[in-house]
Amino acid sequence: MTLHGEESPAGLLLAAGEGSRLGRPKATLELDGERLVDRGVRTLRDGGCSPVLVVAGAAQIEVIGAVVVPNPDWRDGMGSSLRTGLAALPPRCPAVVVALVDQPLVTPAAVARLIAAYEEGAAIAVAAYGGAPRNPVLLTAAHFAGAAEAAVGDQGARGYLRAHPELVTQVPCDDVAAPDDIDTPDDLSALKETPELNRLRAERSRPAPRSRPHGAAGR
Repeated sequence: MTLHGEESPAGLLLAAGEGSRLGRPKATLELDGERLVDRGVRTLRDGGCSPVLVVAGAAQIEVIGAVVVPNPDWRDGMGSSLRTGLAALPPRCPAVVVALVDQPLVTPAAVARLIAAYEEGAAIAVAAYGGAPRNPVLLTAAHFAGAAEAAVGDQGARGYLRAHPELVTQVPCDDVAAPDDIDTPDDLSALKETPELNRLRAERSRPAPRSRPHGAAGR
């Protein structure tokens, strides 16, 4: 149940960059046989976001389970993608979780923690690792316009958050996610060997617990 019976927070995945240092758009890069854009959408949906929007630019992509929003100004940087995505949110959207496509170690559990903080009254919730705020970020509707106005160049919501620290609730996510990003081929190679990714692989391969039939006695 969401705060005050409102709609669920939306999910917004910023995936418009060309990946100049990587040699290809990050959205189309595959990790464990899954495109980063699909991984990001799955993370937001499984974490409790609905609907999920993907801001695309350098690569024309189709994504199952998400609305793709083209950003014709993607070359201007991440700020233009955040503005494009916020402008495309449905009317009466109460909040949005903003995530980056190049951070595949962010998990549904981290997204769910941000939504829980929102349901407890947080105006802005930010995933923190080692005490430092990173991504993803949850913004309530009252801050969409301010965040969009402050999003310039390669700066997304960071400028707005720094200007309003009194509004920010940091949500520790060290135990369920990691902020590692992929900018170069070396970053990708290093990420494949991280303990966090190996843990996520193990969790995804583990069978889901079988539900106990109604009336079955505990042992």
